[in-house]
Amino acid sequence: MGFSRERFKRTELLLGREAMDRLEHCNITVVGLGAVGSHAIEALARSGVGTLRIVDFDVIGESNFNRQLLAIEPNLGRLKTKAAEERLKQINPAIKVETFNMLCHRESFDEIFSKKTDVVVDAIDSLNPKVNLLFELVRHNINVISCMGAARKMDPSKITTGDLSTTLYCPLARSVRKRLKRMGVDQGIHCVYSTEVVAKDTISDTLEPNFLDAGRLRNPMGSLSMISGIFGYVAALEALKQI
Repeated sequence: MGFSRERFKRTELLLGREAMDRLEHCNITVVGLGAVGSHAIEALARSGVGTLRIVDFDVIGESNFNRQLLAIEPNLGRLKTKAAEERLKQINPAIKVETFNMLCHRESFDEIFSKKTDVVVDAIDSLNPKVNLLFELVRHNINVISCMGAARKMDPSKITTGDLSTTLYCPLARSVRKRLKRMGVDQGIHCVYSTEVVAKDTISDTLEPNFLDAGRLRNPMGSLSMISGIFGYVAALEALKQI
């Protein structure tokens, strides 16, 4: 089935034909298909992006249902990449989906980015993989929109964008900034973040395993689908601006 511009007619009315041509022929990568990334790919597909490269190793579990777009009963236990590809094709059968069912880290970076991509949406919520991905993207001069902490937030008016070096009141951004600075990167990463000061009692006292069996235990954080969704949609918009 060919690429139907009729599906994106109202987007074209707003952005213009030249912009739609660029979107149809661009490649956008989204790393992480959870609370933020699942909403980002939804928005990108509905904007007429021609090729989406999606990266995630995880399966959909019951704890995902309060905030992740792909978390519906028929998808329980399925790979996020497979559920995402199916949904993207339902939105636009002509979209090209490049699927990488793996953890994105330094060792897998070259495989995932062996072909050109125009911009990357970083929707990873774990610190070490996030820092390593951002470092490699900067080193390879690849445009990135990086999403900082959406958990523990309730005020959508505090969500904004800016360079990582200018972020305020976001614990995840602070940690990412410090680590990258030690690696020689102190600016040039465009972020979606919130300036909301979070309440301390929004972290569980109960530890749960990290995404890797060998990883450290971590405390689950309270979250809302509305805030995670806004982060994803803003990140998608910022990616479109890059195109």
